[in-house]
Amino acid sequence: MQGWLIYSKEDAEENKSYIDWFIHEGKQQHVHIKLIYREKLHLGIHNAGNMISYDNKQITLPDFVVVRTIEPMIQHIFESLAIPTFNPFYVAHTANHKGWTYTEINKLGIPILPTYFTTKKAFPTHPPLPFPFVVKEATGRGGKEVHYITCSEQWNAVKHHLHSNDIVIQDANVKLGKDVRVFVIGEQIIAAVLRKNDDDFRANFKLGGIAQVFTLSDKQINMIRKIINHFNFGLVGIDFFIDHQGELIFNEIEDVVGSRILSATTNINLLEKYITFIKKSVLKKDVSEFSS
Repeated sequence: MQGWLIYSKEDAEENKSYIDWFIHEGKQQHVHIKLIYREKLHLGIHNAGNMISYDNKQITLPDFVVVRTIEPMIQHIFESLAIPTFNPFYVAHTANHKGWTYTEINKLGIPILPTYFTTKKAFPTHPPLPFPFVVKEATGRGGKEVHYITCSEQWNAVKHHLHSNDIVIQDANVKLGKDVRVFVIGEQIIAAVLRKNDDDFRANFKLGGIAQVFTLSDKQINMIRKIINHFNFGLVGIDFFIDHQGELIFNEIEDVVGSRILSATTNINLLEKYITFIKKSVLKKDVSEFSS
């Protein structure tokens, strides 16, 4: 079985150990995984058909693709060729825009903080929420492009610090600097981790936070299962705020999720489980096509 692991060159350098681990775990299960640099991958339409080349050369297409860039169009193209992608297009398209994510999750009756959607161009003169609250760029990741607003001066200035057009304004009446990330592969909850940061309102591990294993209650598991059943996940992290009563409130779905906090807090081999899932998914698809 042949698979592609797509990264930008910059991200590939930063995540070399993760990529090596991915390739190694593939070999253990007789899956050959090839690192593909996005900058060398040419995708498009030519002569009324899909065109895919690598480094300006024709290349044999893989059995599956793992996309580690934020570019859902990649999934869209490969899925049009009946090549499975991880995560699938619908997951990547939805999860990488906070507004679209909140709208989908709201359909499930899952708690979400009071949230307003706007654009940089249509940014309101007066805040729609009482202070404090956060202003987020809808396509931001890793706790970046998030601004904590506590007064009118910050509100009036924040527009000048926004880089993208789609904006989310959200209540901040939760335990700041603390959240829960739930790792999911397919339909399986792998583990949950509590992230804490005493020096920042954001709990992200990369921003100096610490982590520990978090035990989910039956009520919380049932809530997470609603999300899992709504999507067709490969590997994702589902993040939750914690309110002042200790209940989980949905925050976001991390499409290109890392493994640092899971490796730091447990002995779980995340990529072994992920490749097992990918392999079963691709084989199941092949059997289905053969049967039909």
